[in-house]
This record gives sequence, C-alpha cells and structure tokens, in this order.
Amino acid sequence: MTTTATATKQFMTSEQLLNDWQGHRNLTRRVIESFPEKELFEFSVGGMRPFAKLAVELIGIGGPALKGIVEGTMEAYNEEAFNPKTKEELLKKWDEETSVINHYFNLISEERFQETFNLFGEYEFPVYQNILYFVDNEVHHRGQGYVYLRALGIEPPFFWERF
Repeated sequence: MTTTATATKQFMTSEQLLNDWQGHRNLTRRVIESFPEKELFEFSVGGMRPFAKLAVELIGIGGPALKGIVEGTMEAYNEEAFNPKTKEELLKKWDEETSVINHYFNLISEERFQETFNLFGEYEFPVYQNILYFVDNEVHHRGQGYVYLRALGIEPPFFWERF
C-alpha cells in the first residue's frame, strides 16, 4: 500500500484579503471625494439613496462587525448611528473606521475565519463569508456611486486603481 502526501495550498492569506478589502475602501473613498458636497447628500437616481447614505451604511458595517466578531458580541445594525452633515465629516469617519477595520481584522486568527458568526443577529455564516459580504456590499454600492457620478457629468475614478 502506498500513501500519497498531499499539500494544501492556500489561495489567499488573511493579510492579502485585508489588503484587497482596503484597496476597495481606498477606491470608495475616492468616489466619495469625487462628489460635490450637495450632491453627495441629495442626489439620487431612480429612488435609490444618496451616496452619502450608502457610505454611511458601509461605515456602520465593517468596523462594528469585526469588533463584534473579535469580542463575541453583536448588536443589531443601526442605520441611524452616524449622520454626517458634511463630506469632511463623512471622510473623517471613513478613515477612522479604516483604522478600526485594520485593528480588529488583525485580531482574527486563521481558525476563526471558519467559525460561524451571527452577524448583527441576522446573518449566520462563517466569518470569512461575512467579510466577503462586506466587500461585495461595498462594490455594489460603489457601482451605484459610479452611476450617480456619471449622471452628474463627473468622470469617476478608474475602478482598477484601488491603491
């Protein structure tokens, strides 16, 4: 009887995943910067929320969710927890949450990525799936921002320039 040794190759490290996510966050930040102040908070297409509201949603998910995963606690998502009135205030909070994301993400061990976590008391999936949802949700909303910018006659940042 012969045995075959198999080596498991890792597709992506947790550091690479965080870097990918932060690349998306860098690009989304540039989309926020591209909006004129008034339109950031008021302009919409087809009844969708203004881009500031979409950015606030992203702010309210990533950092708080990672903190909850690390600490083993999770409060319900609160859409009204942060209500910026200016682009500067929105970008400041965006940058603060980027630091929160970096801090808590780096506290998640490789093994924990496979653990099931009940995100916001509503979405029970493995941690890695929750994180992929954060990225997917951001890409989705950033796409809406691109539509808004184009409707306003503003050239959005190139989607491939994330860093």
